[in-house]
Amino acid sequence: MPLIEAIVGPLGKLIDKIIPDPQARDRAKLELLKLEGDQEAAQIGQQMQAIIAEANSQDVWTSRARPSFLYVMYALILWSVPMGLIAAIDPAKANAIAVGMTSYLRGLPDELYTLFGTGYLGYTAARTWGKVKGAER
Repeated sequence: MPLIEAIVGPLGKLIDKIIPDPQARDRAKLELLKLEGDQEAAQIGQQMQAIIAEANSQDVWTSRARPSFLYVMYALILWSVPMGLIAAIDPAKANAIAVGMTSYLRGLPDELYTLFGTGYLGYTAARTWGKVKGAER
């Protein structure tokens, strides 16, 4: 949480100046770090609840969005096999295809790649959570 991080750093320096006793200073800093950790844990818990709610949604579009997006990415990766065959037969055509695909993929906004990474990790975390709780196999 950026706000907590922005507060913890300056407060730690302030504690160094205000509290002369090293043991009391260390206890105060420990409490400050605990507060930061509690905030981060609460934020992660909220994110996990949202991910699990989406995964358990009865709406087909919502519950299948992440896996469908992963299938698209897998298809792009598997496309390397036929591209290798095309390159063996007609290297110039394979190069033209690769340049076209690269231009297209570089034209996609960075936010889409962030969405993919977040979705991939979130889906993996939700599946792991479900398996640990025994809800999924």
